[in-house]
Amino acid sequence: QVQLVESGGGLVQPGGSLRLSCTAAGIIFSNYNLGWYRQAPGKQRELVAFMTNGVTTTTYSDSVKGRFTISRDNAKNTVYLQMNSLKPEDTAGYYCRANLGTTTYWGQGTQVTVSS
Repeated sequence: QVQLVESGGGLVQPGGSLRLSCTAAGIIFSNYNLGWYRQAPGKQRELVAFMTNGVTTTTYSDSVKGRFTISRDNAKNTVYLQMNSLKPEDTAGYYCRANLGTTTYWGQGTQVTVSS
């Protein structure tokens, strides 16, 4: 059974930092492209950061470029999202996604709230 489990969300003040983790089970993790997405209330889910497998390439949305960093540890079956200089508009549910060809798996999400 495939599982992606996110952790690390919470309440943080503007300007603060959080690191999200997503640990996978049931897949050959190193084969998969990995992404972090977020969804705020009343809005569509949007891509935040993406990392390919193999010779890794990273992509970021313009709204987080320079503040967020995606990384992976294949030995731990884990993908991370380091979030710095957080803003209230970063408040959302954050979801990890693993994709290989037409196969896609999602985690259940972790809430990030940026507020003073």
